[in-house]
Amino acid sequence: MMETGAGGSQQNKEVAQHPPDEGKHSLLELGGNDGCIGGHYDKPLSCFGCGIGWFSFILGFAFPLLWYYATILYFGNYYHKDPRERAGLAASAIAALICSVTVFIALLAIFI
Repeated sequence: MMETGAGGSQQNKEVAQHPPDEGKHSLLELGGNDGCIGGHYDKPLSCFGCGIGWFSFILGFAFPLLWYYATILYFGNYYHKDPRERAGLAASAIAALICSVTVFIALLAIFI
């Protein structure tokens, strides 16, 4: 199809054609036939698939020491092994902080 441009000249539009991939890649299969099964983060997280951080956060309501364990992991940069752990470990660290402040205020109220 021919179009007229800004100076009265005509421009041709061309479509670049690429050779077919010969079946190496698919939309559903990453890597195709070269043996690559999946990425590093395709494997499930530990602790029933929710990760150490969220597992510690949930069980921390019954056993608050798990919040402190996850806080140590958070400040020890454990999440560099798997960045998906960072949110759960941060939530546990915040829960440990809130628990510590609550216990401190309760002890002040009792002894003062």
